Amino acid sequence: MTADLTMRIPPVMLKDVEEGGAPPPVRNVVELTDGSGAPRVVAYIERELPPGGIPAYLAARGTGARSFVLWADERRGSRVATLVTQSAHHGVATYQVLGAHGEVIGTLVRQKALKGRGIRTRWTVGQPGVPEAVGYKGRIFWWLVCWLMSPLLPFVVLAAALNNGDVPRAPRRIRWRAGGQLLLDFRPFNDRLRLCAPELDWRLGVALVALLHSFNGWSGIPWDGRKK
Repeated sequence: MTADLTMRIPPVMLKDVEEGGAPPPVRNVVELTDGSGAPRVVAYIERELPPGGIPAYLAARGTGARSFVLWADERRGSRVATLVTQSAHHGVATYQVLGAHGEVIGTLVRQKALKGRGIRTRWTVGQPGVPEAVGYKGRIFWWLVCWLMSPLLPFVVLAAALNNGDVPRAPRRIRWRAGGQLLLDFRPFNDRLRLCAPELDWRLGVALVALLHSFNGWSGIPWDGRKK
C-alpha cells in the first residue's frame, strides 16, 4: 500500500513565547494519507537549536547542516524521531534519522548540483534492509527549458506579480529508484511525497519531507530559516 506525506507550514510568524513565558505550540505538521480515511497528522516538526541558539543554527545552516525534531504532539510531549547532521562540507551533506530511543532509522544524503555527480542535485535515501534509493532534482528536459528561458526570467516574474500569478520555480520533482524500482516520488505541484514501497519507514519519509522543504527555492524563506 502506498502512502502520501504532506508538510503543512503556517503562513504567518508565531509569537516567540505565549503568556507566562511558555513556548508556543509546534505548528509545522506532516500529514499522512494512506487511503484508509482522512489525512492525519503523524508528526509536529521543529528545528532543534544548538547551544548558540538561532544565530548558531543559521550559521551552520549555510553549510547545509540541519537539525529537526519530529514530535508526537504540538506540546512536545514525546519524540517520534530526530534528524541530525553527520557532515556538511563541499556541497555534500549527510543526515541521520534517529528513532525515539536513538536507534538509526536511516540516512539521507544531499549532493548539490555540479559537485561531482552531474548537473542536478542528487538525493540518496538509505534504510537498513532496504536497497539504497537515488533521486535527482528535476528532469533534464525541464532544466534545459529553464536555462533557455533564464534571460526572460525577470519579465516572467514581473508579469506573474502584476497578474497575481505564481512565481515560476525551477524543476523540483524527484523520483527515487533502486534497481529500477520506484521507492519514493516527490511531486512539487502539491508538495507531496509518496512512499511507494511498504517496507519504507514512514518516519524516514517525514524527515525527508521536512528536509526537502528546508531547501525550498529562492522565492521565499524556508521554514527553518526564520530569524525568530
